[in-house]
Amino acid sequence: MEDLLHALVSQTFMQNALIGGLLASVACGIAGSYVVVKRIGYMAGGIAHAVLGGMGLAYFLGRNPVAGAIITALLAALVIGIVGIYWQKQEDTAISALWAVGMAAGVLFISATPGYNVDLMSYLFGNILMIPRHNLYLIFWLDLGIVLFVLLFYKQLLAVSFDEEFAELRQVPVKLFSLLLLCLVALTVVILIQVVGLIMVIALLALPAAIAGQFVKALGKMMIVAMILGLLFTSGGLAVSYQYDLPSGAVTVLLTGLAYLLATVGKAAWHQWQLRRRAA
Repeated sequence: MEDLLHALVSQTFMQNALIGGLLASVACGIAGSYVVVKRIGYMAGGIAHAVLGGMGLAYFLGRNPVAGAIITALLAALVIGIVGIYWQKQEDTAISALWAVGMAAGVLFISATPGYNVDLMSYLFGNILMIPRHNLYLIFWLDLGIVLFVLLFYKQLLAVSFDEEFAELRQVPVKLFSLLLLCLVALTVVILIQVVGLIMVIALLALPAAIAGQFVKALGKMMIVAMILGLLFTSGGLAVSYQYDLPSGAVTVLLTGLAYLLATVGKAAWHQWQLRRRAA
């Protein structure tokens, strides 16, 4: 523990990692809550994996992979959203196609890029210890955009997430906000990729909000609890991975999954105990 605290005080990469986890938790708590409430985890997974194609192309062209990830994530979100709105029966097929084609394109571009690129591997499998300072600024601005967007359109997003028919009756442009919500999830995916990698991003996106949803019902409270949980999981993953020299992304996801399992089993056991107590 002493080594960890000393590293946090003296090492820039550890400070960047801690700040990165904090910033990622904000987007994770907000977008993850919408993903859980609206049950669009499969869509989010499709967007996350399609991103590899854009990142691979950016690397192949010598560009910033994060820029490639943002463009691809937004395009994938719009394609999935439009197919879901106008060709609902084809939605699963479209998501599956984007998922597989994005991964395949990414692998091809990576294989065509000369040399073994360590940075790209960190985006694939996640390494919070390698977040550079300039990416923290990018994550901050993405966070700020997400927070402002949700503050401005909270009621519309709430209505679209829970009941689209009710939202239409209240004259909310459902199609537009459904697409914007997917774009918000897409930007969050790009943020989280830098923490746990695109292979495991869906776990950190959905599980903190899923845990929060078991204990609070209001969407706003769910977001706040999910943010706190996200911060605990990323910080815990950072501490354990640093202490035992383990991959940070995998450790973070395992901690998150374990917490979800404990919360689910614990709540079910508590519910059963309450039923037996009333029956006695």
